[in-house]
Amino acid sequence: MQTVELLCDPPLDRAVRAVWRQLADGGVDSLAHNPHPGHRPHLTLAACARMPAGAGEQLDELLADALPLTVRLTGLLSFAARSRRRVLSWSVVPTLDLLRLHHRVWEVLEHAEAPDPHYVPGRWSPHLGLTRRLTPDAVTLTHALLGRHPDLTGTFDSARAFDSGTQRTHALGAPTP
Repeated sequence: MQTVELLCDPPLDRAVRAVWRQLADGGVDSLAHNPHPGHRPHLTLAACARMPAGAGEQLDELLADALPLTVRLTGLLSFAARSRRRVLSWSVVPTLDLLRLHHRVWEVLEHAEAPDPHYVPGRWSPHLGLTRRLTPDAVTLTHALLGRHPDLTGTFDSARAFDSGTQRTHALGAPTP
């Protein structure tokens, strides 16, 4: 899979990592345990088997114009995983600016190979991942550890593409000198 991701500015990155660490310290399989050296808090805008030719350049221009983007994180989302397991995430409020950007990214990716239906406009739930696949008991523990999960305002200040086949990232939207 290839993805288009928005990345958190340093304060938002630290805040999300603090929640990952809080969960890990409490015994929850959080994303603090992800061993990939490039793993960091992010919002996935799109996922597909392969991006169409020329998409990278179009995405560079689009994202350079769209960032930085201020967002608000609020509440927890629960997504089904394999078997009875769940993945918990911090919901990102779908502002008009975020929805427009998401739609424009998918216009660039209109001819992408095998788009992931969970990320296409109209089906996408914007979120920042907090946990890996949890048992029902671990979901309960997560809620107990977090208590009333606070809202947070932050900024996405950069973007990247990630290729799960090569495990490599590529910056997107970087201003040209």
